[in-house]
Amino acid sequence: MFKTRLLSGILLVIIALATIISGGYVLFFTLLAVSLIGMSELYKVMKVQDGKLNLLAAAGYAGAVLYYLAMLLDFEKYGVLAIIFGLVLIMFVYVFTYPKYEAVQVMPALFGIVYVAVMLSFIYLTRSLPGGKFHVWLIFLCSWGCDTCAYCVGMLIGKHKMAPILSPKKSVEGAVGGVVGAALLGVIYAAATQGPMLEYAVICAVGALISMVGDLAASAIKRNQGIKDYGKLIPGHGGILDRFDSVIFTAPVIYFLSILMIEI
Repeated sequence: MFKTRLLSGILLVIIALATIISGGYVLFFTLLAVSLIGMSELYKVMKVQDGKLNLLAAAGYAGAVLYYLAMLLDFEKYGVLAIIFGLVLIMFVYVFTYPKYEAVQVMPALFGIVYVAVMLSFIYLTRSLPGGKFHVWLIFLCSWGCDTCAYCVGMLIGKHKMAPILSPKKSVEGAVGGVVGAALLGVIYAAATQGPMLEYAVICAVGALISMVGDLAASAIKRNQGIKDYGKLIPGHGGILDRFDSVIFTAPVIYFLSILMIEI
């Protein structure tokens, strides 16, 4: 199991390196595909769709594609408009097929667009910023770096449970270790890229805190639905949402902190 998890993790890192370094359309279409797969995982868990595609799920996917196209054209001008159009499209299906779908399916359909597609799109938006080819890696440093550091520290000295009911294995000591570890990774990354050390350290520390919320949020959804993993796409890791649960939350934070750093 460990070998499988390690090998698939290495492959995932290689794919991330290739797509993010390439940027442009390569990153755009990769993120769109990842978003649609992640939405599919969420939709199946939340009973928006079963094994086969239906109109409600199709409306959600169409909303995500339209949002990505709007982002490619001009995020500031058309991004919010595309999200609203996605809502209208989903409600159109809900109303004109009534009573085929229930409200408890409609809400997650819209949630999937925002939670998965919109949040992940900030990886592309960060990469597109001035200096984005450096800033974008902070998203992964503070999320995956925090996760690794928190796990190691928690295993060594973790005693006080952070969320005993939701995630019994996570400790306060591990959380502190994750934040400090992410900040140190930010400093090392700044030294390697000749970037601003203090800014990168602060951004990684803040991102690490947010990443924990993303991780716990994904765990809460899984516990509510009585499942262990969102999918089996990545051997040893689960589905897209299992591996990108913290990245989903950190990407928008790093984007806006990067803009703030650029303006200052």
